[in-house]
Amino acid sequence: MHAFYAMANKRKIINDPVFGFLTIPNELVYDVLQHPYVQRLNRIKQLGLSYMVYPGAVHSRFGHSIGAMHLMQEAIGSLRQKGVEITDEEATSAMIAILLHDIGHGPFSHVLEHTIVDGVTHEDISLLMMERINVDLGERDEYKKTGDKGPLGMAISIFRNEYPKHFLHQLISSQLDVDRMDYLCRDSFFTGVQEGRVASERLLKMLDVHQDRLVVQVKGIYSVEKFLVARRLMYWQVYLHKTSVAAEQQLIKILSRAKVLARSGKELFCSPSLRYFLYNPISLSDFGICSEALDQYALLDDNDVISAIKAWISSEDKVLGLLSKSFVNRSLFRGELLEAPLSEEQKQTLNKEYAGLLGLTEEEAAYCWSEHVSTSNTYSEKADTIDILYSDGKVRDIAEASEILDLEALTRKPIKRYLFKYRI
Repeated sequence: MHAFYAMANKRKIINDPVFGFLTIPNELVYDVLQHPYVQRLNRIKQLGLSYMVYPGAVHSRFGHSIGAMHLMQEAIGSLRQKGVEITDEEATSAMIAILLHDIGHGPFSHVLEHTIVDGVTHEDISLLMMERINVDLGERDEYKKTGDKGPLGMAISIFRNEYPKHFLHQLISSQLDVDRMDYLCRDSFFTGVQEGRVASERLLKMLDVHQDRLVVQVKGIYSVEKFLVARRLMYWQVYLHKTSVAAEQQLIKILSRAKVLARSGKELFCSPSLRYFLYNPISLSDFGICSEALDQYALLDDNDVISAIKAWISSEDKVLGLLSKSFVNRSLFRGELLEAPLSEEQKQTLNKEYAGLLGLTEEEAAYCWSEHVSTSNTYSEKADTIDILYSDGKVRDIAEASEILDLEALTRKPIKRYLFKYRI
């Protein structure tokens, strides 16, 4: 009786503002959701600093992860209706894999990858965290009989594209995966940018498998076209919005300055987990499934960074104080488009200008500006293509099948080069 109630209590329903009621299908998925590494995603914003442009963009990576898990559940149901063989274990593993696909993200998305952690990507951390959760759950009595690979073994295999059924990995990572379907729907909803809305339900209904590859039935070609256009618009209107990028560049400069001060022995206010990375030269070799580096990383979230920056406003270091104060008060770097990369002479002129205006050394003045390139392509011919399945069994790449999307426009990577400068 006790075991029955324990299992029943784990079959939860979550009310999601984007997709409505989502179901936690079984106890393993529930236990993964309850792991501290996953719950940490509640404290990390999905869109980083985009809330400084779109005030509603304060949704979390946890919301995105459970939304993507729901779409995976729907995708599997749609494929099963078409006769695609997917076992219950494979379905659960695919849902867990997409649930954990973003688990390695640090505070404010990719900022930490460019500042206080050297040569470590969120993909590296995601895989390590998945392995750690597998170890933690594998030690529980109810999961000890799952074999040498542990309860998440198949999920990790699918995530790494090592599982025989390649189409399951494509549902997690491809140019038409449930990750992208969710974040376009979710980010459009919370930012209010209607151009990002996609017909995710119809796309899922049109999915099929042909020769172990994910395809879209020809009836869904217009939904795919809309999906690609929406992705293009969302990147330039939201993800690469000039002000959002300016805020991120300023945050990178703040953390870079803090790291330099910390490594020189200056005492800075920060949480224990942020202190660990500011004061120690941590690289990929320091990370392991049960390492201190991974434990400390798992304690980092947006709150650590924001609370530190608020305290750094009163820092004795003039650069850190100025940048922190302007960041907190949203007096962000001003951006201007560049036609060509800055020359060394132009960089030296900028340093001298800020040094004179703010009473800094030229080395310190280099923290007051940033040169940055934003780029994104809508579609890549080199990645897993989006394939359209015709009624006669033939398959064509969407870039060839579409009558309204131009191949050159789809695959071209527009480049915008910016100079971001401290406001005086």
